[in-house]
Amino acid sequence: MTAPAYGLVCLTTGPEIRFRTITLTRYRALPPAQRYGTLLDLYADNVARVRRAADYCAARGIRLYRLSSSLFPMLDLDGDDTGAQVLAHLAPQLRDAGHAFQDHGIRVLMHPEQFIVLNSDRPEVRESSLRAITTHAQVMDALNLERSTWNLLLLHGGKGGRAQELRAIIPDLPDAVRLRLGLENDERAYSPRDLLPVCEATGTPLIFDAHHHVVHDRLPDQEDPSVREWVLAARRTWTPPEWQVVHLSNGLDGPQDRRHSWLIDQVPSAYHDVPWIEVEAKGKEEALVALGACAPTLST
Repeated sequence: MTAPAYGLVCLTTGPEIRFRTITLTRYRALPPAQRYGTLLDLYADNVARVRRAADYCAARGIRLYRLSSSLFPMLDLDGDDTGAQVLAHLAPQLRDAGHAFQDHGIRVLMHPEQFIVLNSDRPEVRESSLRAITTHAQVMDALNLERSTWNLLLLHGGKGGRAQELRAIIPDLPDAVRLRLGLENDERAYSPRDLLPVCEATGTPLIFDAHHHVVHDRLPDQEDPSVREWVLAARRTWTPPEWQVVHLSNGLDGPQDRRHSWLIDQVPSAYHDVPWIEVEAKGKEEALVALGACAPTLST
């Protein structure tokens, strides 16, 4: 059996891939004439770091990488297209960064922040959420990442008790979003049981997270038989099944602790044949090294 590809999430604990940012307060305090130059400097630096991330992962044998969802702050500001202008200016560098991942055979995902709630009961939240998720998809387009769930754009279910609203929204999403979209169960609002009908009805893959499932259902640990049942149920939503991604994390102080541990102490046996496992551990690449999933140093 082929060993799974373990994925690195966003930033590293070391200095190699640290992305820069700017707060909304600081940005708005800038004179309008300085905003373009400030974002150009920041965006260009972050694009260069994304490009280095491809080499970083390739040197360590990492085949799955989650891009930061905060690479380009201010890009989705309503009524201010400065960020979009800067991103367009950097189009060649973005394509080069995306090609670097493709050349190394590294799968790239994005998991936008929790504030994106497509099925909110508040129209203004739905509008801002659609703008934000569309912006993330535009970044993936700019990186020349294909519009499929190979390059997953991952969301949680959003507003609890509104699964039907989510189901109705998904078919009308822009292709750049919809064709990459996947849904993940969470600890509070949406169990895999809640999301599975949405996924089946809309052709959206379900990303199963055993830790979230254990916390949500108050199970003893990730060896509960239902974990395997949901791995297989989720796999049936993937086309092809060989693209299935699951999330792996452990609770800091036991199975019911929502906080992620530094390293991975337990890989559920139910994951034994899952091809792609994204590791959500505070230790980032240190956790992958401990799992034997990547080399500890650059192969130079």
